[in-house]
Amino acid sequence: MNFLRSLLLTGVLAFMHLAARAAKVDTVDTYSSSMKKTIKAVIVTPDSYSIGQEFPVVYLLHGYGGNYSDWAKKVPTISNAADLHKVIIVCPDGNVGSWYFDSPADPSFRYETYVADELVNWVDGHYKTIKNRSGRAITGLSMGGHGALYLAFRHQAVFGAAGSMSGGVDIRPFPNNWDMAKRLGPYAQFPERWEQNTVINLLYLLTPGALALLIDCGTDDFFFRVNNNLHDKLLERNIAHDYITRPGGHNWPYWTNAVTYQMLFMRQYFDKSKAN
Repeated sequence: MNFLRSLLLTGVLAFMHLAARAAKVDTVDTYSSSMKKTIKAVIVTPDSYSIGQEFPVVYLLHGYGGNYSDWAKKVPTISNAADLHKVIIVCPDGNVGSWYFDSPADPSFRYETYVADELVNWVDGHYKTIKNRSGRAITGLSMGGHGALYLAFRHQAVFGAAGSMSGGVDIRPFPNNWDMAKRLGPYAQFPERWEQNTVINLLYLLTPGALALLIDCGTDDFFFRVNNNLHDKLLERNIAHDYITRPGGHNWPYWTNAVTYQMLFMRQYFDKSKAN
């Protein structure tokens, strides 16, 4: 009996020790000056955050119809990733359908400015972060996959690595979907806006080695074709990137798996940057 009590006590103490060292998941209020409003974000700090060093940051974007809490609710194991890779994870709110543009059609949607400028500065001001591109990466799912590549391509001084999971990397084949016409205006009326703001047309901004890139899309995904096209165009331009495809659709089981590889890729980028 004494042995069983001792074993139980040991187990409880071990659990308490692990719980005390677990990553911390917080919901915070940030502020956008450009949109003049408070915007929530989930921020995950690793268990080692208290030791005083500066940490790299991974910005993890949600998809269309989602919000800042999606990743923490649907994939709670992201807190384990923060611990394992010793990174801060920031999950911003991109509104229901911002596509992370500064909308030319609706001035109340300035989510490029918010994520790439205002939020980054807010996080750097409130947390112990590596305050340059060698310590920043961005990735996301679906609308957030588009957003991550869009923002990284256009803000290479801010982000050093970028990823996409099931990303809408070419928006032009979907002119009637997911509020994109609300953000850019109808395709038939404003084709130049669509051409200028689709990720696949922004490759001219890249030079070989400029960004560490990981693109991932399931073979059953309705975005699979546009991701394959992006992969081919990156190859044509000699832009190094990792490209993952496997059976799977546009759903949380796929993204739960995919984010594991994204976080490992970002950690490898951070380690390489530190070594250099």
